[in-house]
Amino acid sequence: MEIINNSYQLSNGVNALDLCEKYGCPLYVYDTAIIERQYNRLTNAFDVPNLKIHYACKALTNINILKFMKSLGAGLDTVSIQEVWMGLEAGFAASDIIYTPNCVSMEEIKFAVEAGVNINIDNISILEQFGHVYPEVPVCVRINPHILAGGSYKISTGHIDSKFGISIHQVPLLKRIVKATGIKVTGLHMHTGSEILDSEVFLNGAEILFNVAKEFDQLTSIDFGSGFKVPYKNDGIETDIESLGEKLSARFKEFCKNYGRDLQLIFEPGKFLVSESGFLFVKVNVIKQTTSTVFAGVDSGMNHLIRPMLYDAYHRIENISKPTGTTRIYNVVGYICETDTFGINRRLKEVQEGDVLAIYNSGAYCYMMSSNYNSRFRPAEVMVHQGKDYLIRNRETMEDLMKNQIEVDVFELQTTK
Repeated sequence: MEIINNSYQLSNGVNALDLCEKYGCPLYVYDTAIIERQYNRLTNAFDVPNLKIHYACKALTNINILKFMKSLGAGLDTVSIQEVWMGLEAGFAASDIIYTPNCVSMEEIKFAVEAGVNINIDNISILEQFGHVYPEVPVCVRINPHILAGGSYKISTGHIDSKFGISIHQVPLLKRIVKATGIKVTGLHMHTGSEILDSEVFLNGAEILFNVAKEFDQLTSIDFGSGFKVPYKNDGIETDIESLGEKLSARFKEFCKNYGRDLQLIFEPGKFLVSESGFLFVKVNVIKQTTSTVFAGVDSGMNHLIRPMLYDAYHRIENISKPTGTTRIYNVVGYICETDTFGINRRLKEVQEGDVLAIYNSGAYCYMMSSNYNSRFRPAEVMVHQGKDYLIRNRETMEDLMKNQIEVDVFELQTTK
């Protein structure tokens, strides 16, 4: 989003304040031009015979975003059977969906087998059960490389104490189970965490996975997950995708040559594709000044965007009602009965009640982690595509809050006795 003609605009000249006027605040908006830019940047970075990008849809599963991803040529990375069903509903072929659950039952995995999607198993117990029940179904295996990486320990998934993946030290046991059950391992997978800046982390992980791959002779793919860091500040740091692509492509082709055939190289980006495309627009309810702090209290909170409170995540905030003017310092806070702070000591153009603030990088793990805490409604979602805006989710109403509740008459009966 940039300032054009003294107003904040998304791609193709769509005015941000006009969207807020049309749909109300708080409001999530996603710009497909940014998603396409990120997808093309990733596919252009890697020079291998067979590259596949599987969108990690847990970042944002609105069916319109899924359909757009499909139109770009992406496959789908899912972590629950519900995401599998959503992907099929969006039109993805089962063969383009990979299902990587964690700590689920065999009953859920059975649903995935029946759906015909690719199965990725991340623990020894389930692999052994799967091998006895479905020895004829090829599987991918998720390996834990014992690499501590990511922007926060809470989003690091490849370290030695992580619940994710089969330890590299369990590969001998893994091989015994494969031999005993006759199961066919056609893919290897790893995912070390999110917001990884250093490309060397991926390269080190690749070497670990290549060494494991030598133990399996029926592979068709190697999946390196994702975790690429995107910038959260103006001129913020990010993963150098182009440098990583050059280095990893060369090493991957060398490995495939030694392996004896070309394998498919898979990545599963979520945040990299959709984070920068999303904006949460909120309206300022009140300006409150204490002895030391000026608060800008907005019509949203941790019920809509919990990342700053959960991960201490930084999201850039701008006053889009005031492209120019005097800059002052504010703590931007929400309306939830908790300490729900979006930003501390933020330099914003002087804020007045009624102004609209934009919270950037709200495309990934934002709406998806929202809730009805304090019985607040979830906001509407809008997609901007080729210069037009489309409502893709209605704002919730009281009917939505009550629709699954069942009122019983026990209290009325007690009153009448």
